[in-house]
Amino acid sequence: MATLEQQSHDAPPDDGVRRRDFLNVAAVSVAGVGAVAAVVPLLTQMAPSADVLAMASVEVDISKILPGQAIKTSWRKQPVFIRNLMPKEIAEANAVDVSTLRDPQTLAQRTKPGHANWLITMGVCTHLGCIPLGTGEGENRGPFGGYFCPCHGSAYDTAARIRKGPAPKNLAVPEYVFSSPTLVKIG
Repeated sequence: MATLEQQSHDAPPDDGVRRRDFLNVAAVSVAGVGAVAAVVPLLTQMAPSADVLAMASVEVDISKILPGQAIKTSWRKQPVFIRNLMPKEIAEANAVDVSTLRDPQTLAQRTKPGHANWLITMGVCTHLGCIPLGTGEGENRGPFGGYFCPCHGSAYDTAARIRKGPAPKNLAVPEYVFSSPTLVKIG
């Protein structure tokens, strides 16, 4: 009969976790934790800063903008034009044959339902990024009564659609919602 010492040497290896398996799992776990510890600060650094997040949206009080007036505000460090269109300007915009436009859009596509008099666009010419005139009192609104870019002569109509000049597109319409009858949230 074999002694107890011989039995322990002759016994087949145990199917449970061996010391080598434990060391492998521990080493891979430590490497994984180290990789996560290195990647988290990198991803945090690439996230938008607090000042950018604060400018992700802006609320504008439109209660003091009379029909026919426009204001210039700022969103994401870019100018935004908000115009309260008069019924005459709405009629002029709707009378244009959309098929004749370089960038065909109706006024209804550029405004919100129930708020056809409120035209909200980015204040950046689509040609080379100049800021068009037309929001201030007495500024040149161009031959179509909307906006006029003094840099290269692009002229926009009352719906901020390109009608003449080198600009390839209409003034862009940002995402916006009416928070209340007198507040607009842009962004």
